[in-house]
Amino acid sequence: MIWLSEKLEFPPHKTATKDGVLALGGDLSIERLKLAYSNGIFPWYSEGEPIVWYTPPERMLLFPENLKVSKSMRKVIKKNDFIITENTAFEEVIFNCKTINRKDEFGTWITDDMQQAYINLHKNGFAKSIEVWHFDSAQYKQILVGGLYGVDLGNGVFCGESMFSKVSNVSKLAFIHLVNNCGYKFIDCQVYNHHLASLGALEVSRKEFLKYL
Repeated sequence: MIWLSEKLEFPPHKTATKDGVLALGGDLSIERLKLAYSNGIFPWYSEGEPIVWYTPPERMLLFPENLKVSKSMRKVIKKNDFIITENTAFEEVIFNCKTINRKDEFGTWITDDMQQAYINLHKNGFAKSIEVWHFDSAQYKQILVGGLYGVDLGNGVFCGESMFSKVSNVSKLAFIHLVNNCGYKFIDCQVYNHHLASLGALEVSRKEFLKYL
């Protein structure tokens, strides 16, 4: 396994393990993250572990023309009970993605260092969030009930990182907004996810994915 040095480079994709592990170590600087994502590589590790860089053998992508919106979701959209915004609460979105309890999951892969790294990306214009708000009559204000965030290097590709939902269906609502309103060629969903497959995402080979970048 290759350990990265301070030099801004990654080994060839063909050297990755069968599970897609490409390298270990390095850092989460803005420049390294930009280099990684522009080449289809992303970090994924747990607190206390070295940084692990992945290039999965199969990649989950969603092209706008393949988006599937169910009848029930169309009803949710039509009711217009929520307000959707972009880049108005990035830090709040990533905090919720990190801390929300998820079924059948223990802990989170969003470490403190990763949280700060993506906040830094956002402050420099390379990460984006979608927020979903609902009016709370008791507090008489809009409350953040769902959202998502990811990397946007300005190349027409959105690299999705995480999403959260405190109310049924609102993470799907954020994702549908992202696909329909933000002008991306495709959404990189990274690895297979049943939730996103139901919305039309599909798996392609690493070789095919890299051609799209």
